[in-house]
Amino acid sequence: MIHLPELPRIALAHLPTPLEAMDRLRKAMDARPRLFVKRDDCTGLAFGGNKTRKLEFAMADAAAKGAKVIITSGGAQSNHVRQTAAAAAKLGLVFHAVLSDPFLGTNYRPQARYHQTGNPLLDRLLGGMLYHASDDGGATDALISELTKNAQAAGVTPYVVPLGVSDGIGGFGYAHMAAELLAQCKAQGVSPSHIVLATGSAGTHGGLLVGLRACGADIDVIGVSVSEPAEAKRIKVRNIIDQMAGIWGATAPAVSDRDIVVTDAYVGAGYAIPSAEGQAAINYLARTEGLLLDPVYTGKAMAGFLDLVQNGPLAEGRDVVFVHTGGAPALFAYPETMTASGGGE
Repeated sequence: MIHLPELPRIALAHLPTPLEAMDRLRKAMDARPRLFVKRDDCTGLAFGGNKTRKLEFAMADAAAKGAKVIITSGGAQSNHVRQTAAAAAKLGLVFHAVLSDPFLGTNYRPQARYHQTGNPLLDRLLGGMLYHASDDGGATDALISELTKNAQAAGVTPYVVPLGVSDGIGGFGYAHMAAELLAQCKAQGVSPSHIVLATGSAGTHGGLLVGLRACGADIDVIGVSVSEPAEAKRIKVRNIIDQMAGIWGATAPAVSDRDIVVTDAYVGAGYAIPSAEGQAAINYLARTEGLLLDPVYTGKAMAGFLDLVQNGPLAEGRDVVFVHTGGAPALFAYPETMTASGGGE
């Protein structure tokens, strides 16, 4: 049994999310291990996704500090911003988000509606006030600082939610998810040798590892980087784990550097730029399992999952679990990545 620190928490997610067998995918691939998906796209808050679990802890921390204004940042099609906007709306808080263009400095040019549909459309519908930064570094930080000072000057307490809700507090959302997943595995007769997930801001990956080790589960976790070299991601995961240990205290579970496994073989041309392998995975899963992935995160992670099942360490695994972290609203911003339907209209 996992014993987690008693951190404040506000219920926002529909839990537990399902653990489903992907039997048609397994048959189509002629895969040896059984294949499962943990449906964290079904957390329920504004189309769901992995950030909702983390926001249960971040929003409770904000409430404890008397915050009335929530400020955060993300890419133009940020799933994190969408879910944070929904959490703020649900709790009656003012919400500001700084959005950056992920394609600056690249040759990729999205379709014109990229900035109007998908997640930004939902951000506005949820009452979010959106600001656009010229880059994802200094300009974003400057805008967040300005919004924070403006709130303070108005006599209102602001709370800045980190990118992806990825810090020691948010990580506990996935420590709890680890216990939930293990309970489902036990009930369904599933014995995972590996868990695969997209690794971005690293809070999901780090929190999951901490939770598994706290439960005594020696399951390999493989993060598929969606944006950076593997070593940069490993450093981010390590930082989340260390932050969680600082909150947890002396009884925090040990997570070794060897436990932090990341591959950057499926990033493609860069963050938010669709890859051919990711596009193929999106179409394949839609037509074998009725499962909707996205071009930024889960499509690339699933490309890795499929390759690792066919050609990598998962080929000799027992049961393997893919963590679906959500992101389907971004599909509407990337219509060019979808192949034509095989049937009539």
